[in-house]
Amino acid sequence: MGRILSCPRCQKEGPLRSRPESPREHFASLVFVAPFRCPSCRHRFLASRLGLTHPTHPIDRREHLRIPVRLYLSFSGGKIRGEGTVLDLSMGGCIVKSETVVHMDDIFYLQLSLGESEPPLEVAAMVRSVSARGIAFKFLRAAQENKRLHAFVHAHTTCQPDTSSLSAGFAA
Repeated sequence: MGRILSCPRCQKEGPLRSRPESPREHFASLVFVAPFRCPSCRHRFLASRLGLTHPTHPIDRREHLRIPVRLYLSFSGGKIRGEGTVLDLSMGGCIVKSETVVHMDDIFYLQLSLGESEPPLEVAAMVRSVSARGIAFKFLRAAQENKRLHAFVHAHTTCQPDTSSLSAGFAA
């Protein structure tokens, strides 16, 4: 049985494996040491990947943990305006189901409705891909540092409610 990795800063289990970014991390990968990022405290660290019990599928090794949601969203950029439903959300981006035609690398301002009594969360994002599942938006740097976004994602990753409680009142 493999060992389970935990974050050296917050001690929570389940850090996500990251891609090497620095020459040091690339060199470390030659000796079976990989970079990891904690989804709870966002701490990035190196650890031996030998004998670890962690996801090996590329989708499960994303930089940011995705949470399933059903939130209303509107977006605009250039001459294009659209709306849709956010299917999953992370600190890095989101997947949106929408009938609006968009193209890769288009930049939009998104307005996510997080709650009825709250103003919408406004973030800038770029279209990373368009597929049958929906539009994959990657948040731009400023959005990734948004305190409301971080608080929302963190609250839903620590308590892990079922998706039906997340969608109550927010579905499109």
